[in-house]
Amino acid sequence: MAVQTRAAVVREAGGPFVFEEITVDDPQPDEVLVRIIACGICHTDIAARDGLIGLDFPAVLGHEGAGIVEKAGANAGRVRAGDRVVLSFSSCGHCSNCRSGRPAHCESFDNLNFEGRRPDGSPTIRDAGGKPVSGSFFGQSSFSFHALTRERNLIAVDASIDDEMALLAPFGCGVQAGAGTVLNELKPDPGDSFVVFGAGTVGLSALMAAHMAKAAPIVAVDIVPSRLELARKLGADFTVDARNEEAGARIREIVPEGVDHAVETTGLSRVIDQAIRSLGPGGNLSMLGIPADAPGERISPQKPGSGQRVFYSIAGDSNPQKFIPFMIEAFRKGELPVDTLVRQYQASKINEAVRDSLSGLVIKPVLRF
Repeated sequence: MAVQTRAAVVREAGGPFVFEEITVDDPQPDEVLVRIIACGICHTDIAARDGLIGLDFPAVLGHEGAGIVEKAGANAGRVRAGDRVVLSFSSCGHCSNCRSGRPAHCESFDNLNFEGRRPDGSPTIRDAGGKPVSGSFFGQSSFSFHALTRERNLIAVDASIDDEMALLAPFGCGVQAGAGTVLNELKPDPGDSFVVFGAGTVGLSALMAAHMAKAAPIVAVDIVPSRLELARKLGADFTVDARNEEAGARIREIVPEGVDHAVETTGLSRVIDQAIRSLGPGGNLSMLGIPADAPGERISPQKPGSGQRVFYSIAGDSNPQKFIPFMIEAFRKGELPVDTLVRQYQASKINEAVRDSLSGLVIKPVLRF
């Protein structure tokens, strides 16, 4: 039976999140209904709200959910009612990339995560008037008291209290993307130099992962002093305030031969250019930011040199079923202190949380439902 619940609905591109009564469809055989305890706010949610993802409106967004299974479909035998779970992105499980353990490169990734409906075209969410609402955002749409997801999206966790679940919610995307691109893709050796451009959730998660890998020196670049201060606490050997000094020149002072590994999270073309110019021979750059240039500000970044590698990362090339439990263990050991990034808000304060995130006041807002 379908469930009547409440969700933060965006009615038009750039509009506010407004909590409305919705109906979430009954789970199909491979689907699971989850009561959401908490959901992180990611910049991809904000980009989708602003119409930059291509999702139809009205829509329910949210893709860093954590909660408790309420009902599992007939074929979803890996979880059962009462299980505590973290939600991540959706993948088909059948294509060659999924079968080889690379679901972030699923051949159906866009269809499963950004179409707003099931692959068969049926909606998962309807509004109070019975009209379809775009759902299934990253296979979940978890800015809602209940979310319908697929069994493959779920990672069972042994967190016994809601407060810990709220800290684990960002592992489903932002933390996974940052830590994953370092540990799964860049794979720095001890003593390799590392720089991250942008000290938000993704950038600081990448920095923490580089610290875990014993990269050195580690450099963080940002324009918010409080974030640079936190970066130092989390393992940065040097920080660069890009408001007051030219980042590329300062990085070359720190690492004259150029850096071995870089992560770019801002999506700004001028920062991407700085990141490429910071690389040494054989250096690697992972780009994780959504394009963010204002009209007329885009430049053509320098092309990488011979032997250098520049690539876009999708979810840190992570297999959530393996990588999220790994990250949770590291968090509990104190090696990945994600709690230092989080500020919690009541779900009703979602628009305030988004504003605080955009202003730089908060690194990772997490909504409590």
